[in-house]
Amino acid sequence: MSIHVVAVITAKPGSEDAVREAMQGLVAPTRAESGCIAYDLSESVAAAGTFITVEEWNDPSDLDAHMQTPHIQSALAVLGTELAAPPAIHPLKPLIVG
Repeated sequence: MSIHVVAVITAKPGSEDAVREAMQGLVAPTRAESGCIAYDLSESVAAAGTFITVEEWNDPSDLDAHMQTPHIQSALAVLGTELAAPPAIHPLKPLIVG
């Protein structure tokens, strides 16, 4: 069963460009990862400097492996000083209605 994830990354005021660039650099290597079904990056229109990834992984273990990849670890190290708060990672559980 695949897993869907939403991640919210919020830049400190003045760090929006640096965070945007770092986040854009994650898209291609993440999409190339084994187990990645989808990885889309957006920036909030309502809250500039708020970046959102919408992801789908084959299995929760693929998400765990993603978090340990060199490109994610490197980005987290660089972004650590540029973020207003730690990234909010939201694995999603589908709700069956009806």
